[in-house]
Amino acid sequence: AIPEPDPTSDKERILLTGDVPSARDLPSGCRFHTRCPRKIGAICEQQVPPLRDAAAGHVIRCHIPIEELIELQSQPPVVEGKGGE
Repeated sequence: AIPEPDPTSDKERILLTGDVPSARDLPSGCRFHTRCPRKIGAICEQQVPPLRDAAAGHVIRCHIPIEELIELQSQPPVVEGKGGE
């Protein structure tokens, strides 16, 4: 079992959809752009995101600024193909 800091808190799971890339043929740009619910467009498909310090001991690669990612964490992700598309 993996301990949780607050087991009573409600957490919403993010279900990744889209194509899981082959380990032999990784996509260009961000490795997660084929299934990221926060994909912001062509930049994600074409450019490798910069390495950024996210928190103590944590680094991430994302084109979205850290401050914006923190704000987005409180909002449900937009899933392409849902809601009238």
